[in-house]
Amino acid sequence: MRIKYVVSTMVFWGREHPLSFEQECQFLASLGFGIELLPNIKGHQHECRYDRRNWSRLTAATEGMQVVMRSRDDKPNLEQWREQIECAKLLGANIVTGLTNMGVPVGQELNGSDFAGDVVNLAEKNDVKLCLETGRLPILQAASERFESLWYCLDTGYAHLDSEHPFKEYVDELAPKTIHLHLTDNYGQMDDHEPPGLHGGMPRQDWDYLLDVLGKYDNDVVGSLEMCPCMPAVMIRQASEFLFDAMKWPNRPVKQPGYADVNYNPI
Repeated sequence: MRIKYVVSTMVFWGREHPLSFEQECQFLASLGFGIELLPNIKGHQHECRYDRRNWSRLTAATEGMQVVMRSRDDKPNLEQWREQIECAKLLGANIVTGLTNMGVPVGQELNGSDFAGDVVNLAEKNDVKLCLETGRLPILQAASERFESLWYCLDTGYAHLDSEHPFKEYVDELAPKTIHLHLTDNYGQMDDHEPPGLHGGMPRQDWDYLLDVLGKYDNDVVGSLEMCPCMPAVMIRQASEFLFDAMKWPNRPVKQPGYADVNYNPI
């Protein structure tokens, strides 16, 4: 396994504004992280980042960064899927999505999921990898069997909460096709999206198990810090200290020279 790290723009939720994107990218790049893009910012849910008119801005702001895109979740039609897939190809990004975004309602089987098949075919033609985010384990397994080119995004917070399947079962079943991780923690009651290493959160042995099993496979993995806001610098520092100092995960992002005075303060 080879692993790189990004930070989800969830970390900026409520602080970002339409003119702050370049500052957010520069801030993350200064810390050595790439970026996982959410399709919208708070208060602008009807404006999608992936619209064609935004492509030049996205390309310039993320130059030299590892980029991942979280699929739009407003019931995108096939043309909107085409647009975001072509955007992902331009940025060299994988797309993380749930089945509902691909036209498969929650809890339903994949029978007759022609729209999902059309989305998968579009991604294949553009050499863009679709990563199916963690949900009910049997549905994920069925989707992977139906569409061989689908990969997995293993969300540690969701897997920690599931009462039907233990965390290690998620890891064992998904690891062979996992190329994206949502690294987040919670107290076992709700998906809080706390930084990894939460006191009273996921047991350390589960983090150890996840890294050990992923290491058995020859995948290029992106680990995304997916955290709800306190201050971005605090969340990134806390998550980094746990993953890289306490847990000894490999390939720690390195602060970049020339960024000594970069701070994130969009207000």
